[in-house]
Amino acid sequence: MRRPDVDLSNPDSFAEGAPHELFRRLRHEAPVSFHLEPAGPGFWVLAKHADVKWASRNPEIFSSARGGTNLPDLDPESLAQVRALMLNMDPPEHRRFRNLVNKAFTPRMVGSLLPRVQRLARQIVNGVCERGACDFVNDVASHLPMAVICEMMGVPPEDRQGIYDLTNRLIGFDDPEFQTSPEDGKLAAIEMFVYAAKMAERARRSPGDDLTTLLLQAEIDGNRLSELEFNSFFMLLCVAGNETTRTVTTHGIHALIRHRDQMRRVQQDLSLLDSAVEEILRYEPAVHYFRRTATRDVELRGQRIHEGDKITMWYPSANRDEEVFADPDGFDVARSPNDHLAFGVGEHFCLGSHLARMELRVIFREVLTRLPDIELDGPVRRLRSNFVNGVKAMPVRFASSRPLPLDG
Repeated sequence: MRRPDVDLSNPDSFAEGAPHELFRRLRHEAPVSFHLEPAGPGFWVLAKHADVKWASRNPEIFSSARGGTNLPDLDPESLAQVRALMLNMDPPEHRRFRNLVNKAFTPRMVGSLLPRVQRLARQIVNGVCERGACDFVNDVASHLPMAVICEMMGVPPEDRQGIYDLTNRLIGFDDPEFQTSPEDGKLAAIEMFVYAAKMAERARRSPGDDLTTLLLQAEIDGNRLSELEFNSFFMLLCVAGNETTRTVTTHGIHALIRHRDQMRRVQQDLSLLDSAVEEILRYEPAVHYFRRTATRDVELRGQRIHEGDKITMWYPSANRDEEVFADPDGFDVARSPNDHLAFGVGEHFCLGSHLARMELRVIFREVLTRLPDIELDGPVRRLRSNFVNGVKAMPVRFASSRPLPLDG
């Protein structure tokens, strides 16, 4: 067993993106390795595609609830709070909660949103096309997923910027630009809960055809959601529905800019959008890792994992496993097959995968056809995080053009 020589618990190790050279070495030399942790007991690193899949598909051995899904160990009160998030539940509880909102994210329901999403995407590009330059993250990538999830939740337009700012603070807990103190992440969660309570009050007075009303009226084993459960659900859907798609949108355009031949392939053949989206998800997944906690002793690739040990599953590594992907470091918009794990696998497979894929196809089509010469116009600033593969700013420039009619 070899230990990584890069501290995966340190967000600074991800300043230039995922440490792919380290992951490559681990896959070949120590695919299951124990990582020392400066302020904790240490954790196991799973670097191989097959092992990440196996751990994900065995929640009875690798628990999301026992210690949560992030590296830091929580005190009992904080752990009880995060367990109200579906992300930090195990079956059968997880399945009961997931079933509450499953029907809102089916392919049929997502398909019904397509005309509205297309209109929103056109509106977003109309907002920048005459300027000839913009910050892609804040002016383009952030708008579509935030607008869509807020509409689904019933959040009025005038409140959406506030929700966007809160999600930045919630996922940017390691980035000083988004936090003014170590407690700011907790404060952002409290503010999100306060807003969720207001949304609940509004929905009880005037029920609507939205997810907020659906959650308030739903029952699990004959019981309605508690205030904590509803607030946690609201926060999870707002954060997950916004941050991950915004991140992949930004990484996708960045990857296409750096691989102009691949950008031209898509522009010349828009039928490649489907496979291009899958390749972008593989190449730059929105989340670096999730944690699990062993519920019993288990052996994996000759390494003895003990009950209570922390296990981390690293998606940037799994998505470049040489045993699964030919030329794994290459970027190929026509790659097939493409068994990436960007949406996870098994019990916690991403609930919003159909919605995310549709949003990505729509915004990429709009950007690549209307801003065909888009290029970088300054340095890309990444989020300081070993959890979210985020980008804070990406200045771009392009030939200015006239806005298009929204109904054309």
